[in-house]
Amino acid sequence: MLQIQNIEKYYGSRNNVTRALDRVSFDVEDGEFLAIMGASGSGKTTLLNCISTIDTISAGKILLDGVNIADLCERDLAKFRRERLGFVFQDFNLLDTLTIEENIGLALSINHQNPGTVQSRVREVAGKLGITDILSRFPYQVSGGQKQRTACARAIVAGQSLLLADEPTGALDSRSSRNLLEMMSAMNREMGVTILMVTHDAYSAGYAGRLLFLKDGRVFNELLRGDRGRAVFYHEILDVLAAMGGDISDVI
Repeated sequence: MLQIQNIEKYYGSRNNVTRALDRVSFDVEDGEFLAIMGASGSGKTTLLNCISTIDTISAGKILLDGVNIADLCERDLAKFRRERLGFVFQDFNLLDTLTIEENIGLALSINHQNPGTVQSRVREVAGKLGITDILSRFPYQVSGGQKQRTACARAIVAGQSLLLADEPTGALDSRSSRNLLEMMSAMNREMGVTILMVTHDAYSAGYAGRLLFLKDGRVFNELLRGDRGRAVFYHEILDVLAAMGGDISDVI
């Protein structure tokens, strides 16, 4: 589905250049749950921003189903974001003046979908994510975990093919984090949602099927979970983090 080909990202002027991404390459298969880990400054957020078209790359290619998103004009890029990409951010990014139902269906409404179709689709997705009972409430009336479930519903309601998650558990307590990760895993497993998640948290990364480690803007290592349980995978993640020279206490 997604091909990252030798992408580079530079910031700064000619005399003071920072290389945030250094010839990063990898593929994401349709229906995969891929996590990306790295210390602060490793380039993981820059990478996600480039894939999501929030930022632009300095060199290389980002192909989604064979289309180089760097070649899209602004009009096609906006359409691409609405129809192909779903976003889940650490701070939820919900609109406080809209109900949970209206927040979920916003993209469909912007695309001038029939109101009946919008309501039907919203309720279908909300039912799968266990938030049907809060659809009439406003974001300030629900918990952090429910807000993040709402964000996930909004990210897939229009049939988006790729879900991008930037530290999705960062603003949640441990119980809500676990519930959200279980839900995302079920979305991937039962609904076929392709997920690319950036996280600094080893526990969260353990839910993915594959894990890439970034260091100094490059892919440092890769782990495949396979048939191993999350507990075994978690300890393997800690071993790689130790080899990278990171402070393991920051990710436990």
